[in-house]
Amino acid sequence: MTTKTNIHGGQAIVEVLKNEGVTKVFGVPGESYLNVLDALYEESSIDFISARQEGGASFMAESYAKSTGEVGVCTATRGPGATNLSIGLHTAQQDSTPLVALIGQVERNVKDREAFQEVNFVNFFKEICKWTVEINDANRIPEILHRAFHVARSGRPGPVLVSLPEDMQDDLVTETPYHPIKKSKVYPNDEDVKEVANLLKEAKQPVIIAGGGVILSEATDQLVTLSEKCSIPVATAFRRFHAFPNKHENYIGTLGLGAREELSKCIYESDLILALGTKFSQMTTDNYTLINEKSKLVHVDISEETIGRVYSPTLPIVSNVDTFLEKLLDYVEENKDEDRQRYVQNENEKYVVFSTPSKIENENYVNLKLVLEYIQNNLSEEKIITSDAGNFFSWISRYYKFDKNAQYYGPTSGAMGYGMPSAIGAKVAHPNKLVISLSGDGGFMMNPQEFETAVRYDIPIISIVVNNNLYGTIHTHQEGKFPDRVIGTRLTNPNFAEYAENFGGHGERITKNEDIAGAFERAIQSKKPAIIEILTDPKILSANHEVQLENK
Repeated sequence: MTTKTNIHGGQAIVEVLKNEGVTKVFGVPGESYLNVLDALYEESSIDFISARQEGGASFMAESYAKSTGEVGVCTATRGPGATNLSIGLHTAQQDSTPLVALIGQVERNVKDREAFQEVNFVNFFKEICKWTVEINDANRIPEILHRAFHVARSGRPGPVLVSLPEDMQDDLVTETPYHPIKKSKVYPNDEDVKEVANLLKEAKQPVIIAGGGVILSEATDQLVTLSEKCSIPVATAFRRFHAFPNKHENYIGTLGLGAREELSKCIYESDLILALGTKFSQMTTDNYTLINEKSKLVHVDISEETIGRVYSPTLPIVSNVDTFLEKLLDYVEENKDEDRQRYVQNENEKYVVFSTPSKIENENYVNLKLVLEYIQNNLSEEKIITSDAGNFFSWISRYYKFDKNAQYYGPTSGAMGYGMPSAIGAKVAHPNKLVISLSGDGGFMMNPQEFETAVRYDIPIISIVVNNNLYGTIHTHQEGKFPDRVIGTRLTNPNFAEYAENFGGHGERITKNEDIAGAFERAIQSKKPAIIEILTDPKILSANHEVQLENK
């Protein structure tokens, strides 16, 4: 496909979006990219979803990209609009999410004079984006913008920022011999794969760490086959829950915040680690202490730059995870060694004990374990869970089991305010799936305005607000480091159920455990965007803290 000629720059930009298969654009309208907005008005195949703040729009686009596997697109005007957008770009960078951000820029003839809302976007965003570029010649729009999409989705995916001077969008495009660039898969060397098969055969206590590369390459089925064939336990990297079905008998838990100590010990003492599509983040590795240097490490990743950045592998393999597993399955032999099977069973049993909630009686506050149990067992199997960062996440990490029909999308960057906007993006991508976000009151109030976006576009998400009137995570850190010297973490909040209703959505407030089922039933039956506020005990700061109190 080629772009039309003798059209202005804004039209050429939208033609490229159309040729790239884009159907949704998330943004906040602004005067510095009016030509693009006008061209979107004319293009019936692309929906422009107008958010209330650019940070919310970027989270929507990032989650939409995660949910579809396609490149997400977000837009913003220059200066303040673009800098508001930065939180979603940083999230996309740390989560390896393909994203293209289109940013209006000041006119070319006033640059470098501190013009109105001027920011040098190429320099400002280069540390949190995979590539940043400014288009100063309208005839180069097809070339550069198609390349931007290619960079965003190829190799280790990530965000690309494209700066669009306002006057450039008025210029005519006359020659456009450019089209979408096909993404190629990366295949491993056969000899390396054979060596991995031998290492797996010889190992006494191997373990697999499944990262985001498993999800991005849709390799979960091959990973399950490998785990079963070779009797290898599988752990998932931080916030990559659905890389492997959590109810599988070979699953041993997730790494990161709230991970059980015995899981870290299992990996540290293992003699062979097969790491698939993970960057070994600080959270996944518990401050880079996870792996014993004496253990053999096979690190498979699509990015050469990722391999060796944290741990030096015994065998580095640059490859897509799915193509690597396809080849590996041809070479591995079935391993039903009794010692190996007993090892897997023991590690799985420890995970099951850790992740099974104790029986909770009615209390003065709602127990989050019971909320998650209800969602797990009583709502549609086809569901997507999104979340903010915050201490409430520890209950999800410990107790919720993501099986083959459930996906999880959360920010490995720890960005607050992500939960509800990301649910909007996921629901736009999958309108027939149940989409539920979980946020603390602190995180929810960083982007509450986007609930109006859900109402305006009739996007029926369910947004759970876990309310303890605290910045709970920071409160916990302060208590740990400076006991009885807490500052700035106590909050006050509105009635979130009334907040939802004021925007035209559905609102519920749960104060007792017996009200959980009815609240969810009414929220679903309303067929509206809904907020369910859950009042929790401010004295219980995390799932592990709750268990400690129960055991006293």
